[in-house]
Amino acid sequence: MMAQTLSHQCFHNYQQLYVNTKKPKNLLHSLSLPKPCFSISTKTHYKNSTASAVTPSSQHNHQLALSQNITKLCEFGDLDEALLLLQQNNEIHTEKYEQAIAVNTLLQSCGKRKDIEMGRKVHSFVSELSQFNNDFVMYTRIITMYSMCGSPVDSRIVFDNLLKKNLFQWNALISGYTRNEHWVDTILVFCEMLTVSEFKPDNFTMPCVLKACGGLSSVELGQGIHGLVIKMGLDSDLFVGNALIAMYGKCGVTQDAVKVFEKMPEKNLVSFNSLIRGCSENGFLDESFDVFRNMFESEDGLIPDVATMVTVLPVCAEEGKVEMGMLLHGLAVKLGLLQDLMVTNALVDMYVKCGYISNARALFDKNVQKNVVSWNVMIGGYSREGNVQETFDLLREMQKEEKMGANVITILNALPVCIEHSEMCSLKELHGYSVRNEFHCDEMITNALIAAYAKCGSLSASNSIFDVMETKTVNSWNAVIGGSAQNGDPRSAVELFLQMVDSGIKPDLFTIGSLLLACAHLKSLRYGKAVHGFVVRNGLHLDSFIGVSLLSLYIRCGKASNARIFFDEMDVRTKVSWNAMIAGYSQNALPQSAIDLFREMQQHNVQPSEIAIQSILTACAQLAALRLGKEAHCFSIKADLIGDAFVSSSIIDMYAKTGSIEQSRRTFDGLVEKDAVSWTVMVTGYGLHGLGKEAIEIFEVMHRQGLKLDQYTFIGILMACDHAGLVEEGLKYFSEMQSVHKIEPKLEHYACMVDMLGRAGHLDHAASLVEKMPDEPDAGIWGSLLSACRTYGNMDLGEKFSKKLLDLEPDKAEHYVLVSNLFAGSGRWDDVRKVRQKMREMGLVKNPGSSWIEVRGKVYNFVASDDTHTESKEIHRMWRELDEKIHEGEKEELLRGHSEKLAICFGLLKMTKGSILRVYKNIRICHDCHNAAKLVSRVMQRQIIVRDNKRFHHFRDGLCSCGDYW
Repeated sequence: MMAQTLSHQCFHNYQQLYVNTKKPKNLLHSLSLPKPCFSISTKTHYKNSTASAVTPSSQHNHQLALSQNITKLCEFGDLDEALLLLQQNNEIHTEKYEQAIAVNTLLQSCGKRKDIEMGRKVHSFVSELSQFNNDFVMYTRIITMYSMCGSPVDSRIVFDNLLKKNLFQWNALISGYTRNEHWVDTILVFCEMLTVSEFKPDNFTMPCVLKACGGLSSVELGQGIHGLVIKMGLDSDLFVGNALIAMYGKCGVTQDAVKVFEKMPEKNLVSFNSLIRGCSENGFLDESFDVFRNMFESEDGLIPDVATMVTVLPVCAEEGKVEMGMLLHGLAVKLGLLQDLMVTNALVDMYVKCGYISNARALFDKNVQKNVVSWNVMIGGYSREGNVQETFDLLREMQKEEKMGANVITILNALPVCIEHSEMCSLKELHGYSVRNEFHCDEMITNALIAAYAKCGSLSASNSIFDVMETKTVNSWNAVIGGSAQNGDPRSAVELFLQMVDSGIKPDLFTIGSLLLACAHLKSLRYGKAVHGFVVRNGLHLDSFIGVSLLSLYIRCGKASNARIFFDEMDVRTKVSWNAMIAGYSQNALPQSAIDLFREMQQHNVQPSEIAIQSILTACAQLAALRLGKEAHCFSIKADLIGDAFVSSSIIDMYAKTGSIEQSRRTFDGLVEKDAVSWTVMVTGYGLHGLGKEAIEIFEVMHRQGLKLDQYTFIGILMACDHAGLVEEGLKYFSEMQSVHKIEPKLEHYACMVDMLGRAGHLDHAASLVEKMPDEPDAGIWGSLLSACRTYGNMDLGEKFSKKLLDLEPDKAEHYVLVSNLFAGSGRWDDVRKVRQKMREMGLVKNPGSSWIEVRGKVYNFVASDDTHTESKEIHRMWRELDEKIHEGEKEELLRGHSEKLAICFGLLKMTKGSILRVYKNIRICHDCHNAAKLVSRVMQRQIIVRDNKRFHHFRDGLCSCGDYW
């Protein structure tokens, strides 16, 4: 705008010069009624016209027609014909004023069309005319033309060859450097003007120089120019004030921009637009809205223009304020601004980023004048949503449009949607297009392709692209290292990092972040500590991203205490670091520490995010603390986090794992939108409680609704069939998982099937399935088979499985106990003694059984045969009373010390009559305790829920929900 103003000012000066000197007296009258003497339809006609004789009267009309015909030719883009007409008219001695206007028109058209070759021809033509020697205005136009064509070097050559210079030429040169973003040259020429000329900067010079200060992000230089502005009395000028606001905004000093704005004696729409942009670009989003509202309340009655809209709409997109965006949409319609493509594109972008993709598409489809930006915004919107189909459909549709080929931004927008192996064909399509159009030479495209191939599971393709790169920058190394670290090959990531360092490339924050991730995946504390040392030596630990990465490293390596030490030493603990530490405690089975830190987080007035709430709900599930879980549920509602799909699924999971499957179902039913995760959690919850039929019902409804069944859904349904003894149904789902849903079973699925078949006595089938497994069975599978052999007295298979189990994990005491129980079940007491003797020799001790119960929000722990509890006497008295009622005899005397019985007695003592007793146990409940719990539930008329390390048992009226099958 400033450059246009300068251009108009120069033209105005030129016009005034000739109006006051050689302009004919009757020229204004003649201009009001122009009568062209010839058409502009053909070149032949021009030649005939110029060749004919010209009378004094017709000569005057001919001169007037010259500028008009030049203007028309320039509008049609026929610059060659315009120059020819100029040359022909020069031969008939056209008035200098008329000729100058025609030349200026042609020069301006060359600049607008960036036709520098034609501009040079016009320059040459002017140089040959003596009447324009040292013509200030004409050569100002030539300087401006070259800068508009993107060649300020030519502008400088013209400027240096001038014998005399005035302020307009200095301004034109400075403006040209600014227009082409040659910020340093702008400042140097400005300084040169101050030192070698007698001219003082004016209100056209200063905006150019201030824009250069903003381009250099040099607030110190800008403040110096500001001081000069004040000294020269230009601070009250509207154009200079607007330039100062823009400069301070670009330099990130928003408060100074506000001060300039408030002191301005006069403000226009540009003033408000500049301040809105300054606020929004520096993160003061609410303040930018305030300035926008103040604009409406100003006394000048300012009306938003295109610049206002394209400044405020991105703020709406950033803040997710779609309501404000819709109001602006309505305002744009009312003001007729939707005709401007920039406004339409900004609206589409706002709807896309606010998650209103259908609104964006509707506006996009209505737009008949799309440019490549329009397509890129819409393609990027679908890509960010993960909608592969729409992304590539729109990309292909774009190619059908005439002169609408995809550019680098299009490819960069589309590539992020390629994150699964199933998108490999689409990725290759994008890669091929990039190669054909030579986009693959662009570093950003190459790096994005490296990352995309890694995400789609082809690290070999990713590495191949990297290997053929001629120049590898730190960003290129980051792409390939990050791809390996994030997609299953952390060891290669470490090796690539070492190669990077050897090649002389210095790692940056992203490199270190990827390297720490690789160390975390490898669970390599040694490598991780080495990287930590490098981070500290280079002062990188102060970066919040690196800090969280270090926390994650120690957490993934199972060193929660190291993570906490680092967390406590952090100078600035961000919300992300709090969340990471809380989640780390939960992941490392330290639920109480997670809850304590969550409370500390609230004391520091740090607002927890969805991740923190998920971790707390998981901690409550681990502790089986139903009351705390309900508090976390309430907190989620108050914090408006309940709408998050993962939070709501965590609540369902928490209730299921704390024994309240009814509340779990109520929460599930209350969800407005149920995704595949919430359905899967509900299926798994029913399976955990042994409610096989209910799990199957939920699973089938989920399937009918077309929701995607994944590996976790099948773990849930197979576990439900296992615990409910639904063998036929389990075999059916296991088969359909592979044949219908194309999901390859993993170790967890085989474990469910082996356990299910073993519990049902199908030991041969279970053994056969183990032999067909693609992976080696783990200790859990051999342990399940061994337990089944004990139950059904199959010693041949039992001894075989015992050897497998002890060979796999020879230092686990619980495995020897299983083998001992197998021999004891068959009366082989000598073998029992040998196993027990070997345990003693190896120093192996079985972990004692423990149980815990939550009473009034506090968790109480009990260990088998532990009499150290403060209320042990009361607990034993309660059990003697129960003993008298259930008449279990001498055998019961030996078993009354089992931990779950201690917990049940404590619950009966401390909890109100009629309340449900919820007891949790670290090992599988034994038959005697199971029978005892059934009897207690009948004689005390209380519901007792026991969760062991396998499943839940609901005892009521002398019966158990498992039907004695567990």
